[in-house]
Amino acid sequence: MTTPQRKLNSGFGHDTTAAEVLQGIDLTGKFAVVTGGYSGIGLETTSALAAAGADVLVPARRPEVAEAALDGVKGVETAELDLADLGSARAFADRCLTEGRSIDVLINNAGVMACPETRTANGWELQFATNHLGHYALTNRLWPLLSGGARVVTVSSGGHRGSPIRWDDVHFEHGYDRWDAYSQSKTANVLFTVQLDRLGRAAGVRAFTLDPGAILTPLQRHMTKEEQRELGWIDEDGNAVPDWFKSPAQGAATQTWAATSPRLDGMGGVYLQDCDIAEVVDEVDAPGVRPYAIAPSEAERLWGYSADLTGVDAFG
Repeated sequence: MTTPQRKLNSGFGHDTTAAEVLQGIDLTGKFAVVTGGYSGIGLETTSALAAAGADVLVPARRPEVAEAALDGVKGVETAELDLADLGSARAFADRCLTEGRSIDVLINNAGVMACPETRTANGWELQFATNHLGHYALTNRLWPLLSGGARVVTVSSGGHRGSPIRWDDVHFEHGYDRWDAYSQSKTANVLFTVQLDRLGRAAGVRAFTLDPGAILTPLQRHMTKEEQRELGWIDEDGNAVPDWFKSPAQGAATQTWAATSPRLDGMGGVYLQDCDIAEVVDEVDAPGVRPYAIAPSEAERLWGYSADLTGVDAFG
C-alpha cells in the first residue's frame, strides 16, 4: 500500500533526540548496519541504537578512525567500505553475505557535501557516486540479508529542493556547480527510496528517506569559515547560530525514528522530517519534499539508470 505523504502527528519534533525516540524500545537481538556511523549524526545514531540493545556494524572508509570514535560503545564493530568504489562495496557485501546474519535495519547515512569537482575512477561525479550510487549498489548487494520486517533508511536533505535529476548532464561534464551536484544527489536519495519501497514491500522490506535538519558536523569540511558566516550558520567567533542548527543528537533523531518506530509499521516510501512524515511543497525554501523527488516515473527511471551504471539490480 502506498503511504500518503501526510503528517502523522508523531508526538516528536524538531528538538527530539535519538535517545528520546528510542525510549521504551528494546532492540536486543536486532542487527543494524549504519554507513558513516562514526561521525556526526551517524555516531549519534549508532550510539543510540547500541544503547537500546542492537548490534551495529559500521562500515567506514577509514576503519581506524571509526574504531577510535566508537571506542567504548558496546555492541559495535567496524569494517572497511568506500562508497565511491564499487569494488569496495562488493567486498563489504560479500563479507556480510558470507557471515549470513540477517539485517533488520540498514541506514544509508554516509555522504559528502559541496566538495570541489572530483571524479571517481570511472568518471562519475563524486557526490552522485557516493551519496546515491554507492548506497544503491550496497543496498542491492545486501538485499538477500534484509529480512521480512527490515527497514532501509536513506539520509537525504532539505537540499534536494535545489535540483531534480539533471538527465541531460547527470555527471556535470559541461560545467560543475558543487551545490547543484549535492542537491541532485539528495534528490536521488529520495527517488531511490520511492522505488526501493515499491519493489521491496512484497517481501516485507520498507524504505524511508529523510531530512535530518541543519547540523554542524564534519559534513561541512569543504566549506570555509567565511562561507559559513556569510550563510549565517556561524557567528564571528565560529560558533553555531542556535536558532539555525540542531545538535547532532537532535539531527540523528529522524533517522533513528524511521528505523525503529512502531508508528511506521506497514508504511514506507515516504520522506520524513522532524520525526514525522513531511508535506509536499512547491517552494524551494519551504520545509517538506518537492513533487519531482517522489514522482514514481522519475524513481523508476533513476533505478534503471543506476542499475545500468553499477551492473547491480537485486530485482532484475
